[in-house]
Amino acid sequence: MKQLIIGLFLSISIIGLAQTGEKNFIDQNYIEVTGKAELEISPDMIYVKIVLSDKDNKEKLALPEIERRMINILSEIGVDVNKDLSLIDFASNLKSYWLKSNVTLKKQYQLTVHDAKTLQEIFFEFQKLGISNVSVEKLDHSKIEQYRKDVKVSAIKAAKEKAELLAIALNQDIGKALYIQEVDNLKPILYGGTYGAASNVVIRGYSSTSSSNSTSTEIEFEKINVESTILVRFELK
Repeated sequence: MKQLIIGLFLSISIIGLAQTGEKNFIDQNYIEVTGKAELEISPDMIYVKIVLSDKDNKEKLALPEIERRMINILSEIGVDVNKDLSLIDFASNLKSYWLKSNVTLKKQYQLTVHDAKTLQEIFFEFQKLGISNVSVEKLDHSKIEQYRKDVKVSAIKAAKEKAELLAIALNQDIGKALYIQEVDNLKPILYGGTYGAASNVVIRGYSSTSSSNSTSTEIEFEKINVESTILVRFELK
């Protein structure tokens, strides 16, 4: 038993002596810099909430008829209703069960639109139909993950370029990276708003009384801002 303990002690001592010959990266000469990259992209996935109600239209149409007209309008505009339109909720709000005239039927849909121009057409046609309970819920991009990766790579390259520039000013060179830390600065891409005055959605020339001049309505979205900041420590030679 004593021989085993002595053997373990000697083994640990040898390992410890071997390790003391190597510098920890903190003990080495290094230069610490941060690299930052930013990219603005236009959303190609605009999520729109549509609420249909048989009590919320000028012609007092039944809910199935409003729904049919909405689907026809979307198809004419070029929306793939089978792919981009989905039913979220169907509710019957019984204000007074014994009074049939007070029964309100509602259907809630989620529509995915891929550009502002198409959304502009939808708003205009919905206005004529009397569908007003429409809101932009979220803006996204189909390749957002790839853009995030690209921005991170650009941030690391920016950090290396900065370190090289500073090292040259000292008549020195940089070596391998000793430490890398990611500071995630991705801005949120969720937007809220209401029809005609959505937050972060600008609708120019919109008028509730306009009926024929659809070209005067211009919808613009704030771009999705993807940012990344990387802290890197490079060996300084």
